[in-house]
Amino acid sequence: MKIAVIGTGYVGLVQGTCLAESGNDVVCIDKLEDKIEGLKQGRIPIYEPGLAELVHRNYRDGRLKFSTDLASGVAEAEIVFIAVGTPQGDDGGADLSGVWAVGRQLAAALNGPKVIVIKSTVPVGTNAELARLMKEHAKVPFDVANNPEFLKEGAAIEDFNKPDRVVVGVRRPEVAETLHELYAPFLRTDRPFLVMSPESAEMTKYVANCLLATKISFINEMANLCEAYQADVNDVRRGIGHDQRIGFHFLHPGVGYGGSCFPKDIRAVVHMAQTRGLEPRMMLAVDEVNEAQKQVLVRKVTEHFHGDLAGKTIGVWGLAFKPRTDDIREAPALVLVDALLAAGANVRVHDPEAIPNVRAIYGDKIAYCDRPYGALEGADALVIATEWNEFRNPDFEVIKRLLARPVVFDGRNVFDPERMVEMGFTYYGIGRLVPAAPVEV
Repeated sequence: MKIAVIGTGYVGLVQGTCLAESGNDVVCIDKLEDKIEGLKQGRIPIYEPGLAELVHRNYRDGRLKFSTDLASGVAEAEIVFIAVGTPQGDDGGADLSGVWAVGRQLAAALNGPKVIVIKSTVPVGTNAELARLMKEHAKVPFDVANNPEFLKEGAAIEDFNKPDRVVVGVRRPEVAETLHELYAPFLRTDRPFLVMSPESAEMTKYVANCLLATKISFINEMANLCEAYQADVNDVRRGIGHDQRIGFHFLHPGVGYGGSCFPKDIRAVVHMAQTRGLEPRMMLAVDEVNEAQKQVLVRKVTEHFHGDLAGKTIGVWGLAFKPRTDDIREAPALVLVDALLAAGANVRVHDPEAIPNVRAIYGDKIAYCDRPYGALEGADALVIATEWNEFRNPDFEVIKRLLARPVVFDGRNVFDPERMVEMGFTYYGIGRLVPAAPVEV
């Protein structure tokens, strides 16, 4: 098929590249000239494992093209995906200005029947409103459908190629058949292709993210409770996770969720509910618990140093909101960095991918280290804020030698508390039972 994808962010670039990899002719369109020129020259604007190789191969082979000209980019396309950003607006709801702008341009550019598919996460009713808006200007028939994405940053290629399910919201069965043909190569293991109304598809995306965020906030609140009562949340997690009704997914306590999806989507659902006179008590609580959880490391570090962080040096491992991405939007690590700087501490940081994005925010306010151990030189403590795999099995003797004090704040429960204490570290986890240090006789 001939495909156009408007927007080259995390969703659009993965969508376009994976469809090209399966043999389709794809044009990825963006209004940012520097971004498009960079893609043509092989510069990938985001970090996503495996994406650069696929982009380079499909661009080289001519299946994947990049353009800033929307009209020419969609001219031959049978299906046009809209994958522009829908950031949080001032009122907490999704800012749809990008979707409406693209819709107006598309309506003027349509030169024949096409299927317009909203890939962006949008509030319920957006498909209907976009169709109405475009009909005012379009001179040819078209369809508007919804196809929410369920990709995890850091595993987006794998998720796209082997989806749990594909959800489409359509008005006509013929549109569902067209989209089923497009996605058939990715459904070879009998994964379901679920057809529903656009409104149900729009809601499905939000409900999925709300439930996942709820599980994270739930286990974080339980971790804090475990800590208060000398229980170990890891034991508790195993005790409940083997219950098939509960499972283990998203039951890993830490310092809260971040990123471009969960925070804004929870608040968008709050806004949607309040707009219809409903009180979204649970989603308000999920957001409140998560924002409070981002302060847990700040509290632990502050209490350990008796409220005096001035002149202390803190090494931080991990800045992205999760491993295998360079995305720092709403990252818990940045809440910690802000608090440390405000308290007068010196901050040394390392992250495998997110350093350039963090440097753009903090400039020379903090020290950036190419290697993990560089962040520890002369530091009074190590804080782990993101659980990159390379942090899981370090050389603890080197860590002890480099740190001015053997203190570790493990915000992702990467290390075993008993082993850390045996090696002579003062260790703080999240909801973990930490044994007392051995007493020398």
